[in-house]
Amino acid sequence: MTTTVVPLDTSGLGDRSYVAHDGTVALVVDPQRDYDRVLAIADEAGVRITHVFETHIHNDYVSGGLALAREVGAAYHVNADDPVDFERTGVSDGDVVEVGEMRLRVVATPGHTHTHLSYVLEDADGAARGAFTGGSLLFGSTGRPDLLGPDHTDTLVRDQWHSAHKLADTLPDETEVFPTHGFGSFCSATQSDADSSTIGQERTTNPALTQDLEQYVDELLAGLDAYPAYYAHMGPANSAGPAAPVLDAPALADTGEIRKRIEAGEWVVDLRHREAFAAGHVRGTLNFGLDGPMVTYLGWLIPWGTPITFLGETAEDVAEAQREMARIGLDRDVAASGTGGVDDWADGEELDSFPRSDFSGLQAAMSRGDDLVVLDVRRASEYEVSHVEGAVNVPIHHVLAHLDDVPRRTLWVHCAGGYRASVVAGILAAHGHDVVAVDEAYDGAAEAGLPLVAA
Repeated sequence: MTTTVVPLDTSGLGDRSYVAHDGTVALVVDPQRDYDRVLAIADEAGVRITHVFETHIHNDYVSGGLALAREVGAAYHVNADDPVDFERTGVSDGDVVEVGEMRLRVVATPGHTHTHLSYVLEDADGAARGAFTGGSLLFGSTGRPDLLGPDHTDTLVRDQWHSAHKLADTLPDETEVFPTHGFGSFCSATQSDADSSTIGQERTTNPALTQDLEQYVDELLAGLDAYPAYYAHMGPANSAGPAAPVLDAPALADTGEIRKRIEAGEWVVDLRHREAFAAGHVRGTLNFGLDGPMVTYLGWLIPWGTPITFLGETAEDVAEAQREMARIGLDRDVAASGTGGVDDWADGEELDSFPRSDFSGLQAAMSRGDDLVVLDVRRASEYEVSHVEGAVNVPIHHVLAHLDDVPRRTLWVHCAGGYRASVVAGILAAHGHDVVAVDEAYDGAAEAGLPLVAA
């Protein structure tokens, strides 16, 4: 049997879906909501999708599995123990599902969730070809066990260790590992730069397989950090049965409507690169550039249900942003759009701007004795490892809740690379703060001679 496994990356969320086929029929594992990309893979291969599988009820994106299965008439396989509000084909530990010449063996691997499943792709003779491990065994890591709340974390982290060993103890070294998370997703306990792996590689590098249970538990829990607030909405949406996404182009807004939406408290989001935004933008707009993890931070910060207007240089930019929002269920909140350039959106209104600098510029300003505050918007764990002496740490996801606490002095805003700093600088500027965005990797702080405090 010749089986082809095609990975489908969703880089903005740090996730990966899979299409596996035998040349005639195909199965899909953990599809994102914009499943037209899956259909394109199947069309290119000339295969028919007959089965769709979910490893778990996802917490970081809205699944496209149900809508995809309904559109193509495929069987939709979800853990029989998951309490969902739609018809599906329930599967349980030990089941074997035949898909053309392929076989998937269902393996219970709790840890990321209580009902998490992995699927072992087998040849006709039962030999393992690969394992779709979802949020269980990742490249050099495992899924985080705390997304269901603190009452479940201790049980889940221990289950995760046992599940990793269950896979490693029953699968041969050459078995390929096909995880859904771990490519930047906050669902992963830690991140990896690897693009592929096998059970044998994981056996020698994965903490869940190289550490004893208590060491693994202690180190994993100590390393967990904040995760996006929108995760709270993903599980319920996936349990309810998500509909197909809305990807029709949003209505174009003229300059008067853009201003009205800003004044009404809606979010008007400028998708341009942070350098262009800092140089000139419509007063009250916010910057979530398409060049970075736009969906993660926009979804994390925006009050749920707030209408969104996207401003992009092209219709394609707006469409990309809208697609990203669909992946977390906010496609219906995209109310309007604007294309062209900032002058088209401002219609003669004076533009706002703020300066950009680097850590050498900050060092010079501090040496001059400028009245400033260094605002570090990295996560607390990053700040604890090393930070500029005297810097105030307000992580990006706490900024909106602490706007009244931010000092009314010149704020030099920095993060680890520049993206988060620009997002926060835009928010603070829209609320009347005097800001300077530090657009440089944090390593530049030491190179500039700034005094640092290390853990």
